[in-house]
Amino acid sequence: MKISNKRAFYDYLISERIEAGINLTGAEVKAVKMGHADLTGSFVKIIGSEAYLVNAKIFPYQYARPQNYDEARTRKLLLHKKEIISLKGKTDGASLGLVPISLYTKSGFIKVEVGLGRGKKKIDKKEAKKRRDIEREIEQELASQG
Repeated sequence: MKISNKRAFYDYLISERIEAGINLTGAEVKAVKMGHADLTGSFVKIIGSEAYLVNAKIFPYQYARPQNYDEARTRKLLLHKKEIISLKGKTDGASLGLVPISLYTKSGFIKVEVGLGRGKKKIDKKEAKKRRDIEREIEQELASQG
């Protein structure tokens, strides 16, 4: 099971990736394992010496009690202190942001892949779309000839 943030590679140029654990409740773990989560529009924020996943939606598990459940609550990421200090140093100096790329299970644990990304400008997005369209046309021509 893997949940991807499809907007991450469209909106950002990802330069470095880090794997982090995430602090979830039992019902949230079951919901994620069933694929009921959305990372679109979410980001990672470092406050003090801790990293938090903000705006990630984990939809309620259907068999859990729905009282006082906030699907977009802020969740703590589990990283080593050295990793947090390194990421904070990299994001403070440059115009870089921390973007969650995917949410997946690894040997029974839920992991978040976080990328260090620089925001793309509108021109960069248009060029990437043109390049994709040209590659698709070339592949179609090669497939029709062969």
